[in-house]
Amino acid sequence: MLSFSAQPYDYSLPADLHQLALVIIDMQRDFLEPGGFGDALGNDVSRLQAIVPPLKRLLTLFRALRLPIVHTLECHQPDLSDCPMSKRDRGNGKLKIGDEGPMGRILILGEPGNAIIPELAPLPGEIVITKPGKGAFYATPLQLQLQERGITHLLLTGVTTEVCVQTTMREANDRGYECLMVEDCTESYFPDFKQATLEMVRAQGGIVGWTTTSAQIICTLETWGSVLDQWKL
Repeated sequence: MLSFSAQPYDYSLPADLHQLALVIIDMQRDFLEPGGFGDALGNDVSRLQAIVPPLKRLLTLFRALRLPIVHTLECHQPDLSDCPMSKRDRGNGKLKIGDEGPMGRILILGEPGNAIIPELAPLPGEIVITKPGKGAFYATPLQLQLQERGITHLLLTGVTTEVCVQTTMREANDRGYECLMVEDCTESYFPDFKQATLEMVRAQGGIVGWTTTSAQIICTLETWGSVLDQWKL
């Protein structure tokens, strides 16, 4: 059985690797670029750019191996019918959800700023989940999509570590998925928050899940892919 070297102990992979999905959370212009929602809240959005290269490498490998890929976007309908006022009004930022910004209306589905950054844009056949909340399971068809494909193991990546990534990981853990957070493929505007989240999810023997680096994952999956290619020959 294949496994990744991870904390707090090795993460075992399913016998059928097509039960393993890469989940890329909210890598949107609204969070990563100036003029978006993250910037409007007063954050240094350049911090999040650091994870783009390793995440792109991991995404490229999953595509090459034809393993399942899930993209999520946090967004709301243009009429804000799925956005609670408590969410819209919180934060006291210079721009609120639905307001017109440099990249269109903030966090509104279909607006330029709401799109996933070009480097990680979804391809046809990949799962794309639009979500009105922090977690990817709330008010979305994600669980049904995973069940239909027999997916049991999730690699969690994206932004931000302590908010949407951690919320999704906890939701998935409660639903019985084996969850691993990829340390160098998730980021926060606040380094201490990221570190605390990593420690929380792997505490007490992996109470929420595991953590590891993209290098560990890539090395294992590339080896598996090489063996598979030789077998096909």
